[in-house]
Amino acid sequence: MSTSKTIISHSVEETIRTGYEFGKQLKPGDIICLKGDLGAGKTHFVKGVASAFGIKPEKVSSPTYTLIHEYSGRIPVYHFDCYRLEREQEALEIGAEEYFYGDGVCLIEWPEKISSLIPEDAFEVEINHRSGSEREIIIHQNKQE
Repeated sequence: MSTSKTIISHSVEETIRTGYEFGKQLKPGDIICLKGDLGAGKTHFVKGVASAFGIKPEKVSSPTYTLIHEYSGRIPVYHFDCYRLEREQEALEIGAEEYFYGDGVCLIEWPEKISSLIPEDAFEVEINHRSGSEREIIIHQNKQE
């Protein structure tokens, strides 16, 4: 079984608010795969999710050069950026699977770089640039029966 929801955001603030509303339903062990072009708004969405756990949005930044940022909130938030990975093995070397099956929420930008490591029941959030600051945000989850 799968479910999908589409939201249109008209500003950065709405994208952050959408992430916040989505984040309120998350629990430890949830994995969110973020898809979208560079500059689509993935990190703004993560700022919203993090704020749902008491993490200030201004503390959140893209981990493009570090691969992962860890944020401490009511539950930990782990923000991955796999854009620069050459091989899935690199994610294994930093212990990605321990994060995936750990006590926090994982948000993964460029998840297609490590697709075989991601559990089937992960959420998928696709953010598409429409025009100006308008974005289409599609939230999808495959649920285990």
